[in-house]
Amino acid sequence: MSYRRKTVSLLCYITDRRQFPGDDSAQRQRLLEKIAEAAHAGVDYIQLREKDLLTRDLEALAHHAVRILGAEVQSEAGSRPRTHLLINSRTDVALATAADGVHLRSDDILPSEAHKVWMRVDADLSPLIVAVSCHSLPDVEKAERQGADIALLGPIFEKLGAQPAGLEVLRQACRRKIPVLALGGVTIANAAACLAAGAAGIAAIRLFQENNIAEVVRELDRR
Repeated sequence: MSYRRKTVSLLCYITDRRQFPGDDSAQRQRLLEKIAEAAHAGVDYIQLREKDLLTRDLEALAHHAVRILGAEVQSEAGSRPRTHLLINSRTDVALATAADGVHLRSDDILPSEAHKVWMRVDADLSPLIVAVSCHSLPDVEKAERQGADIALLGPIFEKLGAQPAGLEVLRQACRRKIPVLALGGVTIANAAACLAAGAAGIAAIRLFQENNIAEVVRELDRR
């Protein structure tokens, strides 16, 4: 039985199959199992961030993920909102695999252009969800101005090789109209501080990959 979330905050699981043990085949299988686990737990977004894969391999993985998420929706019979799949930087792969959207780098194509490409292919498609990586307040302002639907701001806390943005920058960014998810060094212990700063939710890799996702979701929904 899956945990029915209160959906007070948005949750985004960012994938990285290379963190799993085993060879590439074992890592892909473990990733698909984790995607199913995330959907079952009611995570709102899954960002497929397998940047090293060739296009055909990324498409194959995305097709598997889409089928998993579709099966989860059918099994739940509409009892909660479905999990949305975002493909990292590849609007073409999102279109080819019937994913829900894309996650763009701050220096990627404009969110507005991604929306245009999507609508040019088929005006009857569900609206594209565009998330954008942001590392500063100006990045968040630009993402909002250029038509993004979600901003992932980070790293909020300490991270090797990156200057943390900190809670004050997060607080200022969350005054914008665009939903801002806190990313980078976020744990169960410090998630409450992010939400108190105004974050619409949490995005993470290790927080979800290294723990039981249903338990993580329950803890975050208590924050």
